[in-house]
Amino acid sequence: MQHYAPIFEKGFIYDSYACRKEKGTHKAIKRLEKFWQAAENSVGGGLKGKELFCLQCDVSKYFASIDHKILLSIIKKKIFDGKTLRLIEKIIDSSFEKKIYENLFDYRIAGIPIGNLTSQLFANVYLNELDQFVKHSLRQKYYLRYMDDFLILEADKRDLHLLKEKLGKFLKDNLRLTLHPKKANIFPAEKGIDFLGYRIFRHYRLLRKSGVKRFIRRTKAYRIELIKGKMTQEKFDQCLQSWVAYAQFANSWRLRNKIGFITL
Repeated sequence: MQHYAPIFEKGFIYDSYACRKEKGTHKAIKRLEKFWQAAENSVGGGLKGKELFCLQCDVSKYFASIDHKILLSIIKKKIFDGKTLRLIEKIIDSSFEKKIYENLFDYRIAGIPIGNLTSQLFANVYLNELDQFVKHSLRQKYYLRYMDDFLILEADKRDLHLLKEKLGKFLKDNLRLTLHPKKANIFPAEKGIDFLGYRIFRHYRLLRKSGVKRFIRRTKAYRIELIKGKMTQEKFDQCLQSWVAYAQFANSWRLRNKIGFITL
């Protein structure tokens, strides 16, 4: 990882934000907000004064669907040392989700474990093929990706429908992946973009309602464990501080004060 991750890193697009140094969820959200502002003010791109639409997609069962043979062929474009390649192949083949039979005698192996450090790199390497296609072949300026969740901003709704078809075909033909049927949507950006735990609007961010409800339920359960002596005060405080740090990135001052009774 120390020696070879930087080789792949050089080939990644700027707007890929998962599992990379100096990236992450907050920077991805801030970049989306900059895209939104730039798109609305884009005179040359023909977007100024027009309604902005968002194409947001998710790859169905991504980690479980990564094809070992295709992944290794992509890696071989950058790594040429035989011993290193044999080690990488052993790591890739050490765990898999399923064998997919094309016929009785022909099958392929798919799936890498989510928790492995190497899997995080390999997952970015795999979808970097999509990134390059979107940026260089489709020439989309307002595109960003966080692992298998990616989106494009555009003023023409019809163009986004065509892009969706092209993206689905590219994923199927080149990476043997499919778009999630319920998570590949086109909608007006002004309705808010649900992305990386927040609901993002043009001038502000909100927390997901479902996330707030989970926090309230979880904190009440933690308080019961604290009273029963099954959780330490230190652990309880860490859980609260973690959520507060997450909530502070959104416009949540009133919400945090409203549910402050939970922490008492």
